[in-house]
Amino acid sequence: MKILRLILNFFSVCVCCLVVYLLFGYKDSVAVKEKTPVVSSFTVSPEVPSSVRFCGKEIDLTRYNMWEGMDRELSGFTYFHSSTMLLIKRANRYFPIIEPILAANDVPDDFKYLAVIESHLDPKATSSARAAGMWQFLEGTGKQYGLRVTATVDERRHVAKSTEAACKYLKEAYAKYGDWLTVASSYNAGMERISSRMEKQQESSVLDLYLVEETTRYPYRILAIKQIFENPYKYGFVLKPGNLYRPIHCKVVPVNEDIPDLAVFARQHNITYRDLKDFNPWLKDTKLAIGNGKYEILIPNKDALYYNSPNRYVHDRRWVVD
Repeated sequence: MKILRLILNFFSVCVCCLVVYLLFGYKDSVAVKEKTPVVSSFTVSPEVPSSVRFCGKEIDLTRYNMWEGMDRELSGFTYFHSSTMLLIKRANRYFPIIEPILAANDVPDDFKYLAVIESHLDPKATSSARAAGMWQFLEGTGKQYGLRVTATVDERRHVAKSTEAACKYLKEAYAKYGDWLTVASSYNAGMERISSRMEKQQESSVLDLYLVEETTRYPYRILAIKQIFENPYKYGFVLKPGNLYRPIHCKVVPVNEDIPDLAVFARQHNITYRDLKDFNPWLKDTKLAIGNGKYEILIPNKDALYYNSPNRYVHDRRWVVD
C-alpha cells in the first residue's frame, strides 16, 4: 500500500505540473500571438540626423520643432515609395542640365533639390495657383525674371531658361538675406512675407518663425530629399543603372520665323508631334509665333528614343547598387 501511495502521489504531482505548464504556456502563446504583426512587413521610422549640411552650412536639428519637422518629411519621402523613386530616376536626366547652370551663376548645387520638391522634376507641372514648369513660376514672376510667356510660348516650362530665371531670383534673395536657407523659404512664401515675419516676430532664423504650414515645412522638405538623394539605399530605395531615365541627346534647330503647324514641322524632322512637345514643353500651342524673339527647338535623336539597350549613364553613383 505504501508503494501504491507513493506512485499515486508522484502522478498527482506530475498532473499538477502539467496543468501549471499548460496554463502558463497558453498565456505565453497568447502574448506572443498578440505581439505578432498583422501585416507582412515592418514600417521602421527613419533615423533623424542631429544635423545636416545645406549650401555648406551645418544646420542643427536637435531642437524639438526642427527634429520633428525633419522627421515628418523624411518619413513622408521614405514611405511615398513610387513617387520618391521616380524623382531619382528623373534626376538622372535633368540634373545634368540644372547643375551646370547653378554653378555658372554661383548658386549652390543644393538648390537643385528645390526644383525636386517644387515640381517633381516635371517641366510640364502646373499648380492650382497656376504656377508652371520645373521651378513653378507664376506668370508675372516668370516675366519679371526674363521668361517669355505669350499665346504660343511659355518659357516657364523651358528647363534651361527657367533654371536661369530661378538663379536670378535666388541671387537677388541672397543679396537681401545672406543666408541660403532663408532664400529657399522665400522662394515659397516670397521675400516680402519672410521679411515681414522676421521683423514682427523678431527672429533671424527662418526655422524659428511661425509661418503657414506649407512654408514651415518647405525647408525641411528640401533637407529631407537631399538626405535621401545622397543615400537612397539607407532609406530603402534600391536602384540599378538600368532603372534610371537616361538623358536623350538632341540636336538644336534655330527658329527665327513663325511655324504655322508644329505637327508638320515635327514630321519634317522625322519625329512625332508628341516627341516635339515632350522635348520642348514650352511650346504651348499647335503653332509658334516668333514675335520679337527667336528660339531654339530640340529635336531628339530618334535612335535614343528606344530602350533597346538598358541605360548605362549614372549621373550620381550614390543612386545605384551594382
